[in-house]
Amino acid sequence: MEQGNKLYLTLITLIAATGGFLFGFDMAVISGALTFVQEQFGLSAVQEGWFVSSALIGCIIGVAISGEVSDRFGRRITMMAAGLLFFISAVGTAAAPSFALLISARLLGGMAVGIASNVVPLYISEIAPAHLRGRLVTCYQLAVTVGILVAYISNAMVLNLSETLINRELWPALEYIFVDEVWRGMFGIETIPALLFFIGVIFIPESPRWLFNMKREMEGKTILERVLGSDKAKESHKEIRETLREEEGSYRELLKPGLRKALIIGILLPVFSQFSGINAIIYYGPRILSEAGVDVGSALISQILLGFANMIFTFIAVWKVDSLGRRPLYLFGTAGATVCLIATGYFFYIGATGSIFLLISVIAFLACFAFSIGPLKFVIASEIFPNRIRGRALAISIMAMWIADTVVGQLTPILLAVGGASTTFWFFALFCVIAFWFIYQTVPETKGKSLEEIQQMWKEG
Repeated sequence: MEQGNKLYLTLITLIAATGGFLFGFDMAVISGALTFVQEQFGLSAVQEGWFVSSALIGCIIGVAISGEVSDRFGRRITMMAAGLLFFISAVGTAAAPSFALLISARLLGGMAVGIASNVVPLYISEIAPAHLRGRLVTCYQLAVTVGILVAYISNAMVLNLSETLINRELWPALEYIFVDEVWRGMFGIETIPALLFFIGVIFIPESPRWLFNMKREMEGKTILERVLGSDKAKESHKEIRETLREEEGSYRELLKPGLRKALIIGILLPVFSQFSGINAIIYYGPRILSEAGVDVGSALISQILLGFANMIFTFIAVWKVDSLGRRPLYLFGTAGATVCLIATGYFFYIGATGSIFLLISVIAFLACFAFSIGPLKFVIASEIFPNRIRGRALAISIMAMWIADTVVGQLTPILLAVGGASTTFWFFALFCVIAFWFIYQTVPETKGKSLEEIQQMWKEG
């Protein structure tokens, strides 16, 4: 692969992955703003729950429409729509004069997250060469973790800025956003990456596989040549044309014997990722750090530490997913997560909440999740479905993830209240055991294979 092709592909990936950054930022920024919003509008418990969950409802709506829209109108235009929604949501939450309008803006932001969570990994998988696809799609998950970390850091910085600007003469609008009602500044920061994402997507090419599906072969061939080089582009073009002739382009195709297995994998991997215990770790993370003797200063600082650990360990997946392969990373990470969850539950069971070993088991779990369970569900789900229906099929997969996220969000507080922390972590460890068995028995290795070779693999059993 020529140097010019690599630079072009890197630029495309960075721009597209900004959608993942916005995904992480939008979902995490609420953690610092929640207390201020609660005081501002005098929220009841029900209203507070609605404020937090409104974005999740938006996510489900966004995913539901993203598959059909991306298959019908293209990946690029759908990502532009997500960028526009991110921008409108950021402006709306920063300027909302009432709680009702604040909820409306959060719903729009959730829709943008839902669209991005489907279309961005889909787009990257379709434009990436086979030998780099795992690494480039994993960059999407890395961008999500960076977005989460930046949201935590920006929340802390905006809060610190508001304290230093008190009693200073400022432009009224800035004083309103960054001093009087500081939560507006936390949300408003998102306008910058949202605008950059929208503008950046204008300049990247459409997915060549979508163009071939739309019978715009000359455009698709030109993009393949720019990304792969002329020789590999001819080979890829031939494979794509052959598979498109064999595909129906309907949901019914996913129920055929070979592809039925792909559908089951595409649904269960995202579900298992949500039932891995990551939410319980995030819920208990600040408390674990504090009781382990780490001087975190505040909840915001402890979130930054956990967010940083999550980001750092995701680099392992970026580094090794295309050399070691998907299966070894997934199996090793799931087994490691199981051991860590059992250990974490044990330390809570014996009351060793201040133990350094509890802190080690939590960080080790984050490592296992970050280099396997977290990113690889996107990598595998984005590469196992047929060309004609990939957008809609991946939307089913991502929808399963968000529904599981909703269930776990409701279930975790109940488990903590009824069974305590130890039972909660052991419950999630059980699901990791089931996930390990499922991956070992069912999930094939896809490293180094083109999307068309993976499709042929299902047909051959």
